[in-house]
Amino acid sequence: MRKKGNKIVSSNKEKSKLPFRLNILFFIIFILFAVLIIQLGIVQILDGEAAQEEIDRTVQERTKIPVPRGLILDRNNEVIVENKARYSITYTPPKGVQAEDRLKLAKKLVKYIDMNREEDLKSVTFRNKQEYWYLENIDEATSRLSEDELKDLDDVEQYQLLLKERITEEDVADYSDDELEIIAIKKELDKAYALTPQIIKNDHITKEEYARVAEHLDDLPGVNATTDWERKYNYDETFNSFIGSITSQEQGIPKEKQDYFLTRGYSRNDRVGKSGLEEYYEEYLRGRKEQVEYTTTKAGTVIDSKIAVEGERGKDLVLTIDMELQKQVDDVVSKQLKAVALSNRFANEATGIAMNPKTGEILAVSSHTYDRQTGKVSDTGYKALYDAHPPGSTVKGATVLAGLDSGAISPNQVFYDSPIKIAGTPQMGSYTRLGAVNDISALKRSSNVYMFYTALRMGGEYRYPFPQNAGVRFDFQGLLDLRNYYEQFGLGVKTGVDFPFEATGYEGPEPVAGNAMHFSIGQYDTYTALQMVQYVSTIANDGYRVRPHFLKTVHDPSVEEGKLGPVYKSISTDVMNRVDMDLEHIKRVQEGFRQAFQSQGGTGYSSWAGKSYSPAGKTGTAETEVFVDGVKYNTENLALVGYAPFDEPEIAFAVIVPNLSKNGGRNINHNIGTGILDAYFDIKEKRAKEE
Repeated sequence: MRKKGNKIVSSNKEKSKLPFRLNILFFIIFILFAVLIIQLGIVQILDGEAAQEEIDRTVQERTKIPVPRGLILDRNNEVIVENKARYSITYTPPKGVQAEDRLKLAKKLVKYIDMNREEDLKSVTFRNKQEYWYLENIDEATSRLSEDELKDLDDVEQYQLLLKERITEEDVADYSDDELEIIAIKKELDKAYALTPQIIKNDHITKEEYARVAEHLDDLPGVNATTDWERKYNYDETFNSFIGSITSQEQGIPKEKQDYFLTRGYSRNDRVGKSGLEEYYEEYLRGRKEQVEYTTTKAGTVIDSKIAVEGERGKDLVLTIDMELQKQVDDVVSKQLKAVALSNRFANEATGIAMNPKTGEILAVSSHTYDRQTGKVSDTGYKALYDAHPPGSTVKGATVLAGLDSGAISPNQVFYDSPIKIAGTPQMGSYTRLGAVNDISALKRSSNVYMFYTALRMGGEYRYPFPQNAGVRFDFQGLLDLRNYYEQFGLGVKTGVDFPFEATGYEGPEPVAGNAMHFSIGQYDTYTALQMVQYVSTIANDGYRVRPHFLKTVHDPSVEEGKLGPVYKSISTDVMNRVDMDLEHIKRVQEGFRQAFQSQGGTGYSSWAGKSYSPAGKTGTAETEVFVDGVKYNTENLALVGYAPFDEPEIAFAVIVPNLSKNGGRNINHNIGTGILDAYFDIKEKRAKEE
């Protein structure tokens, strides 16, 4: 004890307080450790299994494997396009595969397949060589980067800098063919998307190559020896411009339609229709992809796979085309064009098309182009839908019907055919003075003057005979009304054909009286051969305009070789409109067409007289011009439309041959027209006898 002032202080009591506080601190620490140990125990005992499952978690990924496309057949079930099987080496990379892995695989694969053809080695680019050099010389490549570049740039930026500036042509100049072959294989491996098959080689694969790869699949991760397909065209180039084509796997889906295809389950390297019917009917021809479900680790290693959805090749298309008739139409068009081109310096094209006027089924369509440098004729069938020309007098049936329906003329209306002269314009007339003609004989003899009076009256000019060299009183609405009538027949508007594109022709400007007169005889607006055949079919079909089409039926794929599967879809006749005209008026035009081919004095009589199938139709000549090196040459288009038999039409046709010298090849349109109908009825008779 010690005394402090009047108080006595105990030092032992102060010393006893310190151990007590330490004990409290140790006790708190003990409690915290106990809680931590208990928590660890809970995690280990109660949640350990779930935690381990998370560590070992697998991922299910699906990939879609393309299947062969559907077949394309003609109306008689003759196969036009089929699939030819061929050996194929494919690569399906797992997720997360690196460039180094693909290079290792390429070095293994080169032992079993040959990629040393000249075109294979030439396909290796400077960039491909740079990438190979980098993978083989990573340390040296890194040494070419400064400390600042290594510090400031990420891996991708460093790599891009090396390729752009540091790996030179000198570095990659001396690669041997063996090394180039490895690079060529790696280039194909690099194209593959994760879990998506990529064709490495499917051309010129020998049985030995295929067998070697198949024997060593365990040592080639992701590689498979399988079969692929390619399109086989059984009729060579016949009708090919309408069949169209598909992309290669290298081209894949078109970039401009990438979003469209990707949202519909396509992969970027899928082969798709890129033109013609292959493109238009892609949804049927593509088939249902086989879906394979891969089980992978979180790292992307594939540990299992199974088929989730069975694949099914594309549906088969049966077309309206008769390939036997098509070949004969091609033959007559090409031969006639070549013959006339020899004496006509500007003649280089001829087109003929045939269809069923009641159903719209296109039976044959042919257009050929003559090359003056080579003297060869090539198939350019699409021009029947794409190229538009002045149709000449073939459209006079529409002019007469427009006049009758509008009240501008009446049935059996007579005009005297002699030239008309409007003030300020050249004199206009027919090819000769025809005298008095009515609506029927005007078609039979192809009177221009009759059509002139009809057009003038539709514009409000009723003076008859028209005073020579007088001014005309014409309402421009008359030409617009004429054009609207023409459109009811499919002239100047889309026909609705099932094809990726069709032209509608050209509309002339300035709706004045003189232009209306030219319009009425087919020397103003332009039309395609398809529009012309739809027009004449509408007349043959009592005014019903039907949609032309190439597709007849769609079939599910058959399990039996050489047989069609069940019908998936059948294309019915589509009546687009009925021309707003009296049937009796249409009958008068039909009679005019009949007389043009079958009666003495008709413009087509000399070529069509005596045909047993009772044809009807209308001839046409349009004056045109060709400019060569600034020099104008007067030329003409020869056209023809028709149908048969007259009482029960089953085939309609249109022919157009542009840019002929004046009076050159006068009968080529009739030669092609008679060739089409003769072939059709000869084939029909032959088949009837065979049956």
